[in-house]
Amino acid sequence: MRHRLFLFASMLLAMLMLAACSREPAPRAALSQDVYVWQRQWTPALRAALTASDPQVARWHVLAAELGVSGRWIDVAPDAALLAGTGKPLLMTVRINGQLARFDAAAIETHILAQVEAWRRSGIAPAALEIDYDCPTARLPEYTAFLARLKPKLGATALTVTALPTWLESPRLDGLLAAADEATLQAHAVLDPRQGLFDPERARVWMEQFAKRTRQPWHVALPAYGSRVVWDGNGGIAAVESERPTLAGGVASELVAQPRQLARFVAGIERSQPPGLVGIAWFRVPTGDDRRAWSLSTWLAVLERRQLQEKLEVRFADAGAGQADGSLREVVLDNAGAADAPLPTRIRIETGCAGDSGGDGINGYTMESDARGRYLRLTQAGMLRAGTRRHVGWLRCQGTAGDATLQIGS
Repeated sequence: MRHRLFLFASMLLAMLMLAACSREPAPRAALSQDVYVWQRQWTPALRAALTASDPQVARWHVLAAELGVSGRWIDVAPDAALLAGTGKPLLMTVRINGQLARFDAAAIETHILAQVEAWRRSGIAPAALEIDYDCPTARLPEYTAFLARLKPKLGATALTVTALPTWLESPRLDGLLAAADEATLQAHAVLDPRQGLFDPERARVWMEQFAKRTRQPWHVALPAYGSRVVWDGNGGIAAVESERPTLAGGVASELVAQPRQLARFVAGIERSQPPGLVGIAWFRVPTGDDRRAWSLSTWLAVLERRQLQEKLEVRFADAGAGQADGSLREVVLDNAGAADAPLPTRIRIETGCAGDSGGDGINGYTMESDARGRYLRLTQAGMLRAGTRRHVGWLRCQGTAGDATLQIGS
């Protein structure tokens, strides 16, 4: 009898072990999503974007004050009623320009604490104060000492910081991270804009390195925008323009965060999350007023992990008001889909019209030729927002355009 019981127990244990081994591992939970509100003006478009995005947002990082390179403060008055109505934790974000010549710790602390009190009086007590200071690595000890003095004065309000990948090689980073309750690693536009706004392979390496350096919970900041970088005559960066225009002159390049690329990256880090990573911090909430940020429909699709559906088409449009022979044709790109689409690198012109007499590209395209014929080549990267169109070139033929056709591709 005892032998039979032992045999039954052994079989039962073996079955349980087999079931455990064959069982699919439990899927990782989706990462929480924070969003930066980086606009200085609280416009109707910004309010609409916050309302539409709020169901998918865990916390709002709200720009409250910015200390410029000249040492002058710009304070931002948020919509307190709207923020309070979200019911979400709010991070009061203070940006300090990394090129600040003199870091006056006492004066900066005084201004920050006054802003915290102003928020509390308006009825939106911040859950945390976030300091965004992209200082040179050599200044990390000074910055760490500032944080250590500031933190006890915040009371129950947590202290968080943003961190640069350029700090990862410094042994002083450990002390900085220990001085705060939480950190956000910036994985965009942080090294050399010539390398692009976002590189998923570099970002993953940075995240793995950062996870080994901090014992605090952390987020990764990902981009949902584009920038225009202006280069001076010596090859240096004269200015970086996102939504606020600059007066710097020079050669300009457009850098764009691609929604599909970011959606794939998020899916990847959710499948294999680095230790300590608790969420994503999207920079920044897009509005209908923005020129370089994603459209709201694309933004929501990425937040909700929905499939991005672009529908990019190229066609001729008659530009011939007063053109009796209809010889002038404009080349138009249409995006009839529900998601922003990257501009195609080439648009091939396959034309059989007689007496071809010219053409050119516009709005980021130039006309070129090769052994196969003429094509429009993209010179400035960009996105075509969902439901919009862009005129990218023109073609003139004697007579009519005949069987001229256009093709997106190589």
